[in-house]
Amino acid sequence: MSEPRPRLRLFVPVPLTAGQAVAASRDQTHYLGSVMRAAIGEAVLLFNGVDGEWQCRIEALAKAGAALVPERQTRPQAPEPDLWLLAAPLKRDRTDLVAEKATELGVSRLWPVFTRRTNAGRVNLERMRAHLIEAAEQCERLSVPELSEPAPLDKVLADWPADRILLFLDESGGGPPLADVVTAGPAALLVGPEGGFAPEERRMLAEKSYARPVGLGPRILRAETAAIAALAIWQALAGDWKTAPRQ
Repeated sequence: MSEPRPRLRLFVPVPLTAGQAVAASRDQTHYLGSVMRAAIGEAVLLFNGVDGEWQCRIEALAKAGAALVPERQTRPQAPEPDLWLLAAPLKRDRTDLVAEKATELGVSRLWPVFTRRTNAGRVNLERMRAHLIEAAEQCERLSVPELSEPAPLDKVLADWPADRILLFLDESGGGPPLADVVTAGPAALLVGPEGGFAPEERRMLAEKSYARPVGLGPRILRAETAAIAALAIWQALAGDWKTAPRQ
């Protein structure tokens, strides 16, 4: 019978090496001690996006802080799909949902993009990053998606890497089904706001050799639904959903 996995799993932005203690943050210390009622000696899984996943032991735990000592690597770092999600900010709860589900669906980079019809005036990057980290901890992926600074669509396109295809979800029906154009390789999905892209934005995208309009069927989807559906399609056809489940 295999040893059960520890119930606790945390992201730490520091190197992980056997025997080298890692200091938990203030929030992590509170979570371990006050929320989860962990005890000294309990096993905790740590990951940092570089060194794989490590089983650690709680060496010290007090209100002032906690220390965890890596003992053995449970999973090596592995390649992940090279998929970006560019999404117009939505109302707070729905933006949180997109960040959480994008992490679960294996996005490597999340980039808030302001379009002509974007209603949200700002993005709380600290809040969004907290959701990315929490989702990565819970879904047991080995990394946290990169979070880019919000930018207007025209500036994003001006510096776009030519070797990365940009598939923009065109609710006007101007493109083929997403499932028909997905291919392996660096890719990005662009999801507009409620109300879709403005005509001038579609024209601007159509002028770019790396951009292609795609559709998601006969129904108009809410922005957060479209993002989740598009990510699932891409993962199923070109991502890592064909990988055998981890035992």
